[in-house]
Amino acid sequence: IQGPRAIRWKSPAAPWHPVLHPPTLTPPPPRRVFTINDFEIGRPLGKGKFGNVYLARERASRFIVALKVLFKSQMEKEGVEHQLRREIEIQSHLQHPNILRLYNYFHDKKRVYLILEYAPRGELYKELQKCRQFDEQKTATFMEELADALIYCHAKKVIHRDIKPENLLMGLKGELKIADFGWSVHAPSLRRRTMCGTLDYLPPEMIEGKTHDEKVDLWCIGVLCYELLVGQPPFESSTHTETYRRITKVRSRNLITKLLRHNPGAGCRWAVLELPRVKAIRPECAARLQPRPSN
Repeated sequence: IQGPRAIRWKSPAAPWHPVLHPPTLTPPPPRRVFTINDFEIGRPLGKGKFGNVYLARERASRFIVALKVLFKSQMEKEGVEHQLRREIEIQSHLQHPNILRLYNYFHDKKRVYLILEYAPRGELYKELQKCRQFDEQKTATFMEELADALIYCHAKKVIHRDIKPENLLMGLKGELKIADFGWSVHAPSLRRRTMCGTLDYLPPEMIEGKTHDEKVDLWCIGVLCYELLVGQPPFESSTHTETYRRITKVRSRNLITKLLRHNPGAGCRWAVLELPRVKAIRPECAARLQPRPSN
């Protein structure tokens, strides 16, 4: 994270809104002001660096959600308040069946609460650990859903930049949901320079300090496809230096070759759709997944 801005949280007596800095997406104002008393809190769903996620139910509607609770003191200590604001700005605007919904948010003196869609089947990472690897049909299904969601994001000039099994959840029917937009960015020019993401999934242009665009997400699709089929990331090694070396000297085959390119071009944009088992999921998927014009 480069150059975090010093931000003071507003008093909890007043509604909290993200401070916007162009170019950004302007988040809609909260539809109503919630407090923690509006929710019945259930079991923990996960634990992160800045807080925890709980199963929760809104008392009035009985609607089940995932409540992400973040501690302001820990975010201020790490200087990532602007990153949270950006996450809210971006995710609150995205509505796609394979993207986890951010319904609303609120805060009190010590915490920020994100009201998120509940994904009953949990992390893809845990499912992969249990199964060790997936077959081609299951992998193809996930790849088709992920490609569809990323086409939607890129049409809105949003780059996720941290696609990995830990950031992918599964809905009630096992459908994939992209979650955790903490490293995402809204870039109208689709050109960025910040190095971010997870080591095993970093593309060569980030490692080499070059500018990058939405194709970094396509690189991550290639790494993910390999990990789902094989059970481990393709560039994993015992040291960071060796991982970096393997990434910059990438060699791969077939579909993954078209995604894991050192200098990606337009021709590789949606090579994932050429996978026979992706096409077999439904005949119309190739036509349906063509890039959509941005609004």
